[in-house]
Amino acid sequence: MTVIDKNNPSPEWIASLRQRFPTEKEMDRVLTRKLQRRAGPGYTPISLETFYASLQSLLRAELKDPFEIREARWLSGGASKLQVAFKLDWNQPGVGRTTTPMVIRMEPAESIVETSRLREFQIIKAMDGVLPVPPVYWIDDEPKYFPYPTIIYGFAEGVVKPSGAGSNVSGLGINFGPELRKVLSKQYMDQLARMHTWDWSKANLSSLDVPPIGKRTFEMHLNWWRRVWEEDSNRDVPLLRLAANWLDDNMPAAARLSLIHGDWRSGNFLFTEHDQRISAWLDWELGHLGDFHEDVSYILRPDLGHLAEDGKTYLYSGMMTREAIYEAYEKATGFTINPKIIKYYDVFHQYRSAVIVIASGYRPARNGKTHQDLLLAWIMGFGYLNLDNLRKMLEEVA
Repeated sequence: MTVIDKNNPSPEWIASLRQRFPTEKEMDRVLTRKLQRRAGPGYTPISLETFYASLQSLLRAELKDPFEIREARWLSGGASKLQVAFKLDWNQPGVGRTTTPMVIRMEPAESIVETSRLREFQIIKAMDGVLPVPPVYWIDDEPKYFPYPTIIYGFAEGVVKPSGAGSNVSGLGINFGPELRKVLSKQYMDQLARMHTWDWSKANLSSLDVPPIGKRTFEMHLNWWRRVWEEDSNRDVPLLRLAANWLDDNMPAAARLSLIHGDWRSGNFLFTEHDQRISAWLDWELGHLGDFHEDVSYILRPDLGHLAEDGKTYLYSGMMTREAIYEAYEKATGFTINPKIIKYYDVFHQYRSAVIVIASGYRPARNGKTHQDLLLAWIMGFGYLNLDNLRKMLEEVA
């Protein structure tokens, strides 16, 4: 039996994974790059001075007029990426001399969710005018100026939760309260519908492959996570192999393609408290083209919500009951939700969560590749809950 050193993967092994799990070209590029640099140095703290120098170099190449960078500071949130806020005094095209708050979003050496900054950049840019999103300005994907792939976008005003409200890690389980919930839930569902009915074919989304409509629509996306499990896991988990095989054997036929966010939940949007409006959707790194049921299933994940004030009614994503979500979505889109297809994606989301937590949480932390090694080690404990939920789901659909 050949022993694979996943911390120093051979070119032959990388090639075998690419052949076994063909996925989108951009994700193949990103995952291959991850493995090729895995044996390299681990994460070392990056100072604000380093960010400043990298930003200076990029801006000198991009801007003809004088500029000034001010008030650089670290940002919390977006735990899988490094983020720095700053203000740029510059001559903005079409605006003139102005001061613009901006954010640098950069990968660590390896992330719990390895994704494409190019894809994130393109999707956010395409969503401008469709949904509330921050403006995007520059991308350093190779990278040429920053230590790791980076995008720079506008700072979006707003908060992820009401003043005084609590939440779990990464904004999970936020309780907005009955009055605010009523206002935000309508925007939440209307904007999901707007994204799913939007004509993505007219946008510049070259980093997204267009899957075939029909029985194998989901194949490339499932292969992404099957490949990640093989790349990052440190032990075999037969339940995950069973789940992957079930998902491969039972793919539902997609009737149309929509832009899928992949992480549509509280914690990933900002709202302004004074007018109770969603001001920006963030974290587009899991975006792809697929079946709208995938996003609808995601917001129905039981771990993303909480009980209402009556102690009995469960509010999915902290927003609405399942019945209310179905009704609001179908009314806004004109689509019909198929509960059987929802169950398929329920299984997928539990599978993906287990892959991320058990495998991709372990590997970067084990190799010292991220600034969040302690957090990732802690998160790994949730993998057993994912596995138990996955087992129950597979028993239901078997």
